[in-house]
Amino acid sequence: MLSFLQIRDFAIVKSLDLEFVEGFTCITGETGAGKSILVDALALLAGNRADTSAIRAGARRAELSAAFELREGSRALDWLRESELDDDHSCLLRRVISDNGRSRAWINGTPVTLQQLAGLGELLVEIHGQNEHIRLVKSAEQFRLLDAQSGLQPPLQQVREAYDHWADLQQEKRALLEENPLDAGDLDLLAYQIKELEEAVLPAAEWEALVQEHRRTARGGELVAVLEAALTTLDDEAGGAVTRIHETARTLESRATLAAEIADAAQLLREAAINAEEARTGLQSLLSRFDLSPERLIELERELATQHDLARKHRVKPEQLEDVLGQLRARFERAGSLDERLAAVDAQLHTALDNYREAAETLHRARRRRAAQLSTSVTDLLQQLGMAGGVFEFTVGYQEDAAPSRRGGDRLELKVGANRGTAPGPLHKVASGGELSRISLAIKVATKSGGGAHTQVFDEVDAGIGGETANAVGALLRSLSVQGQALCVTHLAQVAVHADHQIQVHKASDGREASVSTTTLVEEQRVDEIARMLGGRISEQSRAHASELLATALTRH
Repeated sequence: MLSFLQIRDFAIVKSLDLEFVEGFTCITGETGAGKSILVDALALLAGNRADTSAIRAGARRAELSAAFELREGSRALDWLRESELDDDHSCLLRRVISDNGRSRAWINGTPVTLQQLAGLGELLVEIHGQNEHIRLVKSAEQFRLLDAQSGLQPPLQQVREAYDHWADLQQEKRALLEENPLDAGDLDLLAYQIKELEEAVLPAAEWEALVQEHRRTARGGELVAVLEAALTTLDDEAGGAVTRIHETARTLESRATLAAEIADAAQLLREAAINAEEARTGLQSLLSRFDLSPERLIELERELATQHDLARKHRVKPEQLEDVLGQLRARFERAGSLDERLAAVDAQLHTALDNYREAAETLHRARRRRAAQLSTSVTDLLQQLGMAGGVFEFTVGYQEDAAPSRRGGDRLELKVGANRGTAPGPLHKVASGGELSRISLAIKVATKSGGGAHTQVFDEVDAGIGGETANAVGALLRSLSVQGQALCVTHLAQVAVHADHQIQVHKASDGREASVSTTTLVEEQRVDEIARMLGGRISEQSRAHASELLATALTRH
């Protein structure tokens, strides 16, 4: 649920802070007051792309923030936890758009990419505009609407798993076909290369140890001089550091009762002496292990040269030779059984394709059942929305011979008959703008249990309607908020009266620049705003009509 929205220097808004609660909230105000700016800000926080035109004139950058409270089990909370970005059940989105064209985003204080912001945004908020129908004609959106319904996830998951298995086998077959058969000469060369590497190659860890030892041995004289000088400083019989530190500590301990600082200093010196002794022991051990003989240096250089020669031959780094050996062994093993392996993969592919087809048909039957239910539900809702005789069809066709896909072999299409006696046709061809808005709303209501975002935002989706149809739209929008939150930008009083909460947007100008502010309306203020929406000016008659509409809407819920 969206709980807070903060806007700084965005569009014509200099500074705006808004709090939201659960339920149905309508955002109203005069035309051009800036109502849709709130929706635009949410869209950017949900991952939409932005440009510098979003920045308020004269400002260097626009800053947007939104806070959400998430329920346990919500997809957004699961996403945050999987991404290790969660902060209990809260989510804070922040976005900054600079005048140099750069855009930065944060989730719970952690910088994220725009792709990450969009991935979370679609789980937090779903925005529906006047052109919602444009999205509905896209195949991906139709599959999303249908497959999000309860009961379709198990068969859909089976199709995806069957497809992935088939695709893996296809990839393996392509790799086998790309391998050129090896003749006797090729096999002999491959066997020689394997034997040569087996006898000489060093694992990556041993190679690194060899390099380190060579570095030490090559600079052995210099290193020994440094170690011996350090040991002399620590353990010189005439007054090495270890002995002198111990003596100083004893002197201080004899006077430790005179001041706490003396006792502390003595303790620190005892610890320093112990550390110095451990350092001396370690250096002595290292010095005793050094083999600085010329013979050892020659042996190390010979071994390094061998590894470098092999690396050049196989065009890799010395530490990668072990991987090359593994690849050559695998190639040698495959060479003698390429035909057999191809035959085995072909057999597995045949079985995998049969399993995929079976899973796809099962999914098709489940989709058809659910599509029929949705068609009936949407058709019923269209009658409530002033489209008497309107018919909606969610058709699911099965393409048996279609190439396998992770979403199955179905082809979806949305059809609508806007008037009684009209044969259903493609959605985008047979409906007017106002009808498309109502059809989109009906589909949204019918699929509201389909796992969409918890916060639904509607930006003037009631355009082109009025009267009792507007009342029905308001009631349906309110129904979407029963288990979540719905926000609606509207000019219609018949819609606004159904809201649990109402926010009025105001725009003012001092002659130089415009400013936007908001008011969360209480009862009397709300009556006045509804009256203004009804008639343009507030009068006793319009206020009485507004009070009547509010009371009637209250009784309907």
